[in-house]
Amino acid sequence: MKKYIVEFIGTFFFVLTIVCVVNSANVGMFAPLAIGSALMIMVYAGGHISGGHYNPAVTIAAIMRGAASAADAPGYILSQILGAIAAAVVGASLLDSGTLLGGGDAIPNMAAGITAEVLGTFALVWVVLQTATTKSTSGNSYYGLAIGFTVVVMAYALGGFGTGGCFNPAIAIGAAFNGLASWGTAITALVADIVGGVLAAIAFKAVYSGD
Repeated sequence: MKKYIVEFIGTFFFVLTIVCVVNSANVGMFAPLAIGSALMIMVYAGGHISGGHYNPAVTIAAIMRGAASAADAPGYILSQILGAIAAAVVGASLLDSGTLLGGGDAIPNMAAGITAEVLGTFALVWVVLQTATTKSTSGNSYYGLAIGFTVVVMAYALGGFGTGGCFNPAIAIGAAFNGLASWGTAITALVADIVGGVLAAIAFKAVYSGD
């Protein structure tokens, strides 16, 4: 249960940061930096308890890699989704950041949006697996920074292709609840994110032989 609580809290504050900065007119181009930093600090805060996934795609990839138990998958993913929904609701209803279930624009270029989500999630999950789950990098102090800044880089590079650069199925769901995305966009991003995470796990297993 402790792991699930950590996953809920970490995902909540990660998504709350997204909701607040994306809906703010004052943050502008600094939004990806704030978002990546939020993930970084939550990874450092909870990584020693739950692994600091805060992302169903990471959880699925970690199970495929053998770094997490399949028995934990339902609890992890449910905690992540509930944390994202809670953040979306709090942001929209209490902090005036977003429009609860307000919907959003459709993806202008579906192929580009899907490709951006798959690539961004692949990069994120690849970095998580390489820096936080291997014996050769065990005990390192940079994994949270690497993971957080992967989000920063991918958000700047791939966040403008219609899906908003979720790279995380929980964020896709939270964005729909907060009105940052339509449900069609959210579902598209969700599926693409899972595909990206699975491909990263397959690539990791193909190249890593340290265990």
